Amino acid sequence: MTTKQHYIEVGGLQVEVVRKSIKNLHLAVYPPEGRVRVAVPLAVDDEAVRLAVISKLGWIKRKQEAFARQPRQSQRDMVTGESHYFQGRRYRLKVVEGSGANKVYISGKNIILHIKPGTERDRREAILTNWYRQQLKEMIPELLAKWEPVVGAKTLEWGVKKMKTRWGSCNSQARRIWLNLELAKKPLSCLEYVLVHELVHLHERRHNDNFRKLMDQFMPQWRNQRDLLNSAPLGHEEWGY
Repeated sequence: MTTKQHYIEVGGLQVEVVRKSIKNLHLAVYPPEGRVRVAVPLAVDDEAVRLAVISKLGWIKRKQEAFARQPRQSQRDMVTGESHYFQGRRYRLKVVEGSGANKVYISGKNIILHIKPGTERDRREAILTNWYRQQLKEMIPELLAKWEPVVGAKTLEWGVKKMKTRWGSCNSQARRIWLNLELAKKPLSCLEYVLVHELVHLHERRHNDNFRKLMDQFMPQWRNQRDLLNSAPLGHEEWGY
């Protein structure tokens, strides 16, 4: 797909314009700073983009204000006493140094990070990240078994990876779904919402009226789950949905 990128200024806003081989204009506002991005067909000129942004200025400002109010975590130091999240619940990290294999497990209200003495901060984070990845991968097959028959769409391949701008993505031609690793930290209902969202994209690629109609049909409360996901504390990385 051909992609061309540059920036324009509209009403004091810096707007990223990305031209692709697509049919429709797509405007999005991303956390944490409210970055504005417009994806447009190759033939659409900057003046048309400018008019589209102007028509949405009120909505853009509301989104940016909501992001500004949203709580955020600072970057974690991976030491005992820090707050970490799993399935929407907050846990206290407890770092235990000792012999044996590195491992992570939950005990009561604590996430236990068992490491070898002298393990550096980045390695500690990698061990905990791998645990989150494993937990998420264990959750997904059961949810696919639940929701694929409901949606009437089956993915041929799925995976988990870190994503900075989306909670999930779907390649409808390859029937492949990717889910953001950070979903392991969010409530299970949010993971279900993102999974259903991507499965519906196997029927409808765009976020249009038909897409919303299908979401209403398969998951009538999806807007509540979307709002819950987007109101949860953000990490120090940048992502959105």
